[in-house]
Amino acid sequence: MKILQVLSLLLDYPTELLHDSKEELLALIQSAGLSAANQQALCDFVTARLSGDLMDWQADYDGLFERGRSLSLLLFEHVHGESRDRGQAMVNLQNQYKEAGLDIGLKELPDYLPLYLEFLSTQGDDNARFGLQEVAPVLALLAARLQKRQCNYAAVFIALLELSDTDIDLSDIQTQIATEERDDTPKALDKVWEEEMVTFLGNEQQNGACASSVIRPSEQQRKDQFVPLNTELLATDAGALAPEAHVVDKDSLAAEIFAHAAANKRAAAATAASVKGV
Repeated sequence: MKILQVLSLLLDYPTELLHDSKEELLALIQSAGLSAANQQALCDFVTARLSGDLMDWQADYDGLFERGRSLSLLLFEHVHGESRDRGQAMVNLQNQYKEAGLDIGLKELPDYLPLYLEFLSTQGDDNARFGLQEVAPVLALLAARLQKRQCNYAAVFIALLELSDTDIDLSDIQTQIATEERDDTPKALDKVWEEEMVTFLGNEQQNGACASSVIRPSEQQRKDQFVPLNTELLATDAGALAPEAHVVDKDSLAAEIFAHAAANKRAAAATAASVKGV
């Protein structure tokens, strides 16, 4: 799917090269076979973003995807949070890339959505569709949150949902997040920083280390995160997604959507099996 390469570029950090590729991007979008509504929304997004100032676009991108966790483009952030499962999921996904001939750099994180989309674009239409289906709950949640903020980046995620051919009720998700508080406000970011400091100091005391040791940036503070995703670990049941007692910050709504999707998949498989047996 060439369109996945386009969407990968649009979700990555805006660059001057991308900013100068308006006509090429529009041509690829128009030939992608999307519905008329989604094609128009994507074209409007490209026209608006690439017609404006690049630095303004970059600042907007940072504000959306680099502040807080609710719009993180790191897929496992929504699935595993800070649990130990996240590390193993990263390793599994990186091995999946290597098996497909994709060797990512040391500073690249495997679950970074633009990287994952770039990977899927090389795997054939059927495999790409399956890979999108595995992460569709996260895509839907991000789309709904962006729609709530009236941000045109939502068009990219809605296009991905169409390409996944997945039946997810966005209106239901929108209802669930209607009262959700934003996590990118100064107050919310200060709270996260305070909690991380408490955790850091507690760990230093337990390890017998000096409290004045250098505080290294946490994962969500880094700017060099480039990553794709392990589809097996995303398609787990709700029980497998349950956090350990001491783990926090998992996106609980994403876990619920994954559990619902898994239940629908099991029901469809059971129906298919019963029909086959008749």
